[in-house]
Amino acid sequence: MASDDLIFAYSHCEALVREADPDRFWASQFAPADKRPHLHALHAFSYEIARVRDSVREAMLGEIRLQWWRDALQGEARGDVRANPIVAALDDTIVKFKLPRAALVDLIDARIFDLYDDLMPTLNDLEGYCGETASSLFRLASIVLMNGVDPRNADAAGHAGVAYAVTGLLRAFPWHARHGQIYIPADILERHGVVREDIVTGRGGPGLRGALADLRAVVRRHLDQVRTLRPTIPSEAQPAFRVLALVEPYLKAMERPDYDPFHTEVDLPRWRKIWVLWRGGF
Repeated sequence: MASDDLIFAYSHCEALVREADPDRFWASQFAPADKRPHLHALHAFSYEIARVRDSVREAMLGEIRLQWWRDALQGEARGDVRANPIVAALDDTIVKFKLPRAALVDLIDARIFDLYDDLMPTLNDLEGYCGETASSLFRLASIVLMNGVDPRNADAAGHAGVAYAVTGLLRAFPWHARHGQIYIPADILERHGVVREDIVTGRGGPGLRGALADLRAVVRRHLDQVRTLRPTIPSEAQPAFRVLALVEPYLKAMERPDYDPFHTEVDLPRWRKIWVLWRGGF
């Protein structure tokens, strides 16, 4: 692909991530400048896969769209798939840093769950879902930052992905509830006497608050594990984990007395977000 086309592809990814995933965008600014375009390619790809449900009318069309991405990654798609700027930037990043394509295909496969309204069966299933999606991004970003060398920080990436992804699901709870998507594991809901209809109808109640508190505790357990494993993360790879600095402020916002899980938008002003990321602690 011509260099001008690649420049456009990476610029497209940067603009998309800045608009659609500002947390990862601002966190990426603390990575070396020459690595940022490749991090944007990974995160733009992740966003495109995550939004498939919203871009189709029915689940089967979503499965077809996900299959297109699988074929594109594995070189089996028809036509010039590299005309898609995200594919072009991602493929260039994969080749340049010898990233495992299988990890990206697994991410696509995990997202099939999003296309349907099934309950997440257990906490173990939720952690597995987060591992195939967010944890993979932490690991792949680490490889990019290490110039293609596997930093062997899979355990830290695994816990980081669960902490970050579950926090994201908690923040997105109002939107998911309105659209019939329930990511709170069924075993946790059952423990608190909550049924699906309580969520999709907006009834909630103390049982739901207890279930959400349980998930926040899960996040903190995984975050503690990342802190314990921090010595295993090479300094070059640590910018991949910078976004975790936002997790605790988001959790604290959900613990305010006026927090309404169905209506409260959990976010931070941009200036504070950048300040928290600059401090970098998690």
